[in-house]
Amino acid sequence: MDDQVDRTSRIRPAPSRGRAPEPPRPGAKPPPGTAPPRTRRGWLRRALPLLVLLLILGLVGGAVWYFTKPNRQAAPQGRGRFNTDQPQPVREGTIVKGDLPVTLNALGTVAPLATVTVRTQVAGQLAEVAFQEGQLVKKGDFLVQIDPRPYQIALEQAQGQLTRDQALLKNAQLDLARYQRLNAQDSIARQQVDTQQALVQQYVGAIQTDQAAIDNVKLNLTYAHITAPIDGRVGLRQVDAGNYVTPGDANGLVVITQLQPITVLFTLPEDNLPAVMKRLAAGATLPVKAFDRSNTNQLASGTLTTVDNQIDQTTGTVKMRASFPNEDSALFPNQFVNARLTVDTLHDVPIVPASAVQRGAPGTYVYLVNPDNTVKVQPIQIGPSDGENIAVTSGLQGGEQVVIDGADRLKDGAKVMIPDAQTGGQPARAGGPQAQGQARQGQQQQPAQPGAQGGRRRQ
Repeated sequence: MDDQVDRTSRIRPAPSRGRAPEPPRPGAKPPPGTAPPRTRRGWLRRALPLLVLLLILGLVGGAVWYFTKPNRQAAPQGRGRFNTDQPQPVREGTIVKGDLPVTLNALGTVAPLATVTVRTQVAGQLAEVAFQEGQLVKKGDFLVQIDPRPYQIALEQAQGQLTRDQALLKNAQLDLARYQRLNAQDSIARQQVDTQQALVQQYVGAIQTDQAAIDNVKLNLTYAHITAPIDGRVGLRQVDAGNYVTPGDANGLVVITQLQPITVLFTLPEDNLPAVMKRLAAGATLPVKAFDRSNTNQLASGTLTTVDNQIDQTTGTVKMRASFPNEDSALFPNQFVNARLTVDTLHDVPIVPASAVQRGAPGTYVYLVNPDNTVKVQPIQIGPSDGENIAVTSGLQGGEQVVIDGADRLKDGAKVMIPDAQTGGQPARAGGPQAQGQARQGQQQQPAQPGAQGGRRRQ
């Protein structure tokens, strides 16, 4: 009976047909034993982000596969994206023997041999300015005139004083002669003769003082007429005519800078000093070339004149000075230049272009071109360089063919070809224009064989 009552208590009454079921109250818990309703629209809402993500991943994967499929088919087994099984287009050059200068590059500054600030040594009004700004002057050329009238008056005064003292001296000398005759006759005292003799000496000293005053005034007149102390170029005028100038003026009248010849100060590491000093001790003249800031255009050529007497401990460098004629005024004071000092010249050595030298696991090496259009890794030892060419101390004898362009696509034993379009019908030659001319002497061009892909012409 109790079980029946319990079962009947769990049965919920069905809603009546006449009215809709009451919606559940907000926050009300569902009755125990009932599950939340599941609808198809709610399942799709939860699965939609996952489907979109899978679609995007599929599109990205397909695009990657599509665009990388040709590269994978063309990629070689050995190196990068280049197929080393196919002949690689390269440029070759012939190693020739020649002379290679050993040069040292340094940063330098143009420094004039002399820079003079023209100042007045007397006070007065600036009466005349005879130079033009930027004018080239010679030593002794007239520059500035200071009003000379006060010094001319002082000169006349000093000359008048000299004339007066000369007359007094002459009179004193006559009195002295008269007193000496009277003293010989024992007519006057000896003391009067001595006094007159001292007076004569005083007038002699006065005349010397007057002469010094005259020389001083003449010197001031010379100072009032200012001339150029050195050869050089006149700068901007510091004082205009009509101003009163004194020797204490800070800026002076004008600045003259010597331009011909001119020097360049540059520094070199102390490790290069022994080679330079050895050449200077042997009496050699070391040429120096000055290049512009970009180190491409040569400005002037000169020679090394001196080396400083000590090394800068803070930088480990030593200063050097090179002299340049500078006849075309290409160098200007305080200009920044790149100095290139030629220390020595190597004669009859194998020369290889810098572009042909490779560095890797074998060390320093080049790719030699074999007669069968393959390349071989040849280790070498390099020496000094002039920037474009490098001297080879061991590993090459001269006459070998090496790759000078396209070596990044090669390996030992790779096949190569020399396209005619790149070389204009002939392979490029190493060692500069002079060396190329020597390498082409006696060379005869052979007609290209039609249909021979990757063929090249050889001597």
